[in-house]
Amino acid sequence: MKYSVLAAVYEKLENTPAKLEKSDIIAKLLKETNIDLLPKVVLLLNGRVFPSWSESELGVANQLMIRAIEKSCGISQKEINSVFNKTGDLGLTVKELSGKKKQATLGKKTLTVEKVFENMQLLPKQEGKNSQERKLNLIAELLSQASPLESVYVVRTILGQLRIGVAEGIVRDSIAKAFEVESEDVENAWFLNPDYGEIATIAKTKGKKGLNKVKIKIGRPIKVQLAEKAPSLEEALEAFEEPVLEYKYDGARMLIHKKGDSVRIFTRRLENITKAFPDIVELCKENILAKDCILDSEGLAIDENNRPLPFQMISQRIKRKYDIQKTAKQIPMQLNVFDVIYLDGKSFFDTTLKDRRKILSKIVKEVPGKIQLSKQLATKDIKKAGKFYKDSLSNGQEGLIVKNLQATYQPGRRVSGGWLKVKPTLESLDLVITGAVWGTGKRAGWLGSYILACRDPETGDFLECGMLGSGLKEKKTNEDDVTLEELTELIKPNIENEKGNTVKISPQFVIEVAYEEIQKSPTYSSGYALRFPRLLRVRPDKGPDEADDLNRLDKIFYVQKGKRQS
Repeated sequence: MKYSVLAAVYEKLENTPAKLEKSDIIAKLLKETNIDLLPKVVLLLNGRVFPSWSESELGVANQLMIRAIEKSCGISQKEINSVFNKTGDLGLTVKELSGKKKQATLGKKTLTVEKVFENMQLLPKQEGKNSQERKLNLIAELLSQASPLESVYVVRTILGQLRIGVAEGIVRDSIAKAFEVESEDVENAWFLNPDYGEIATIAKTKGKKGLNKVKIKIGRPIKVQLAEKAPSLEEALEAFEEPVLEYKYDGARMLIHKKGDSVRIFTRRLENITKAFPDIVELCKENILAKDCILDSEGLAIDENNRPLPFQMISQRIKRKYDIQKTAKQIPMQLNVFDVIYLDGKSFFDTTLKDRRKILSKIVKEVPGKIQLSKQLATKDIKKAGKFYKDSLSNGQEGLIVKNLQATYQPGRRVSGGWLKVKPTLESLDLVITGAVWGTGKRAGWLGSYILACRDPETGDFLECGMLGSGLKEKKTNEDDVTLEELTELIKPNIENEKGNTVKISPQFVIEVAYEEIQKSPTYSSGYALRFPRLLRVRPDKGPDEADDLNRLDKIFYVQKGKRQS
């Protein structure tokens, strides 16, 4: 397939705001795509060349891209940066500069989807001496063959900035339309095999029956079940005939895959973090009494008294590339196992929580403080529940998860009648940083305040909802403080462009934000503004696609202070 065909679809999608029209455009393309190419096209529509759970990352920043544009166009970096400062988009920059190419284009090859996909997949494989030069050559080769329009999307895809407003839900609906299956069947299959490229192939070749036969597979992550937020402990207890309360641990979700002596650990974002946690791997090998299984759990960083350490400590372990064993001793972990999803060839999605817990208790050999079943209390008594709630908080945990003992496990969903989380304060929001302002005075040299955004559930775009400057420290006073320097250094590589003292940031970073109130606002694109937002913590365990959406802000706005939605 000519890449120009896909580029034309990208352009059309970018200029089409309506979700239904977008899915129609994509469905038409998928119908016309050869079966061998279909998985690649679907991934590229999501701005990827690897499934979301793959460990491979393209690893290309703006500066390397500028050098590739320089090489392919024969134009100086100074001129490229001048145009980039005006457009704020390296894709549009290369499009504008393509007409000034100084290299000969005689005998230029036609760029194909296959070639784009191949070169992009080779990028993370370039390691060792001269790896950056080899990456540069792979990118420059594509740009040399690309038309001005094609070059826009080559650049944006490599930088992870496709910007065509195609969220995963639109891809799901497009696959359903193209191959005449139900969106729910497509999504259910994707929960167990989170690669829409493969799911599209199954839908095209095997239809509904094929989608319904997608099975869980050890070593491939799944989308975990999620909890809804409950207004109060009382309402959570009343929601279920047979409730059970569990500690809501202040840690990181860990899906444990064990196959013989091999153990892999995945996050709720589908990331493989096995290498970062050799201590948990050994605990699982020694104390999970099953040959093959998948368990759902929460990992905690703990101190010498088994009390939870700040979440940032777990982040340090996840990010660590070297001295992993040393870091494991400095920041010990505790694994709290709360569910079994798969055991020795059988999945337990249709088994009640009560029965799953019984199975779990037989296959986990508890080592108190190291690996243990989640702390649990089955009751409908509000006094007993209230005491258990206070115990959780006094032990340094976040609150409770109230679960229905008769409910089944449903991957990827917040399910009514399943799990409800109860926390002691007005619910915080998980929001994406999309911009910042350089600080002055004591904050000079650092990004001093940050533009926050929620997700548009229809398009996947990010809508501004406030500016945060509180909760950031010049110096650490506690272990869990996030300093201005730390956050600035984390975010700087993802600055897309600067105008004056304001910077635009690629929407990659999720932070948890507390606030006093949500107010209506004509200033921000979401229509809302957070009053007195403050940083609670950085959430590296969550991706931008997991940030709270506009519907969540709507709901809180109308519930707070007795408001009612009209």
